[in-house]
Amino acid sequence: MDQLHYKSATELAALIRRKKVSALEVLDHFLARIEKHNGKLNAIVWMDRDKARKRAKAADAALKKGKRLGPLHGVPMTIKESFQVAGSPTTWGVPAMKDNVTQTTAVLAQRMIGAGVTLFGKTNVPILLADWQSYNAIYGTTNNPWDASRTPGGSSGGSSAALAAGLTGIEAGSDIGSSIRNPAHYCGVFGHKPTYGLITPRGQALPGGVAPSDISVVGPLARSAQDLEVALDIMAGPDPDDGGYLKVALPKCDKTALKQFRIAVKFTDPASEVDGEYADQLQALADKLAKAGAKVKEAAPAIDTARLYDVYIRMLRAATSARMSDSDIDDIRRAVAEGETDEFVARTLDGVTMPHRRWLQLNNERHQMRLAFNAFFEDYDILLCPVAASAAFPHDHSHEGKRWRRRIPANGKRVAPTDQLFWAGYSGLVYLPSTVGPAGLTRSGLPVGYQAITAQGRDKTSLAFAKLVEKTFGGFTPPPGYD
Repeated sequence: MDQLHYKSATELAALIRRKKVSALEVLDHFLARIEKHNGKLNAIVWMDRDKARKRAKAADAALKKGKRLGPLHGVPMTIKESFQVAGSPTTWGVPAMKDNVTQTTAVLAQRMIGAGVTLFGKTNVPILLADWQSYNAIYGTTNNPWDASRTPGGSSGGSSAALAAGLTGIEAGSDIGSSIRNPAHYCGVFGHKPTYGLITPRGQALPGGVAPSDISVVGPLARSAQDLEVALDIMAGPDPDDGGYLKVALPKCDKTALKQFRIAVKFTDPASEVDGEYADQLQALADKLAKAGAKVKEAAPAIDTARLYDVYIRMLRAATSARMSDSDIDDIRRAVAEGETDEFVARTLDGVTMPHRRWLQLNNERHQMRLAFNAFFEDYDILLCPVAASAAFPHDHSHEGKRWRRRIPANGKRVAPTDQLFWAGYSGLVYLPSTVGPAGLTRSGLPVGYQAITAQGRDKTSLAFAKLVEKTFGGFTPPPGYD
């Protein structure tokens, strides 16, 4: 069972299917690792061991009868705490919701269970999923396996930390402000932000929440690009309550070699300076891609990126405003009235208070940008970008509720962490899919990831690219100390 915990989900499923190991043995292996390592990480915050062991036994019994539950038969899985799973707490880190135990299960979770996973636990999040750190008063702080003094990212920080430390087989998260992509980048794993609307988010919500949010998506995190594709195929599809008239038919990618890809690279922007240690790894990847025969060129859509970022922050804050209390909004009003000069705060206030007519105007502008991106992807297959401004930064829980007042290091300077949201919005605002995969380690020994953006609905293209990058140059590397 050596290194069983670092095998991909598809590898685990194959081992179980060939009866090289049982589903129960695999689950117990992961549970033993959680006992050993989760104490210093605090990635997994809730488990139902008994129910999971019963499900693993049922998976083994089914296999003995020749029945295969699905492509992920017997694979142990955890899921972001914000997804409803019957019998589990779903709090989003909000102290007032600490006793909220849901009796329903999110559609995405149901689909993964239907594909054979043994769902056994939930992973940590920041309060209201609103930080690139994962801590709250209910569950405490999650640490990065590469350096416990640093954040694993957010809001799917527990998800990525659990994967990197080999505590789970596969994961799922949500992403409105890089909450899948950022943790994957910080922890050195894979994540996929799907095309908007491709996967129903039903059940990734607090009580009473049924309407999908603008910009926000749900999707997979894993230790391999192949796992992302398998999981995406399982997860994809409309809400079952939509009447059955909507179908998913993702275009396949016919490219089988990196030399067939037309790759545009954009590694910096005035809105968000990228730290040199990170940029060096992205450039090294671009150089290797060119050497492998890919057509690599510095290029980007002809869009005013300052305006894109401005629109994104306003629409992002509008999209998340329903989660906010009246007192939270009053705090923002007060900050602006008292002379807060940070532009992020002004955009936030506009976003949470704008009339619907103004939102419609910004939405039209957003769709103009979306069409410009679609036109750009007639000439390119992939737009290769950073995920954030730097590698994982040290824990900083100061200025609670006022992230813009914190500072992170980049190129020897102290910059606002909210500036990195540019790289979240670059594809997020315009509904585009993007895949994050490992790009290497910085000189400081921290993992960093690339963001491969592609055209709307062309999820299979960025996933094919990620699979080829992994095969050609390498993918997930375990953090030291978790063998």
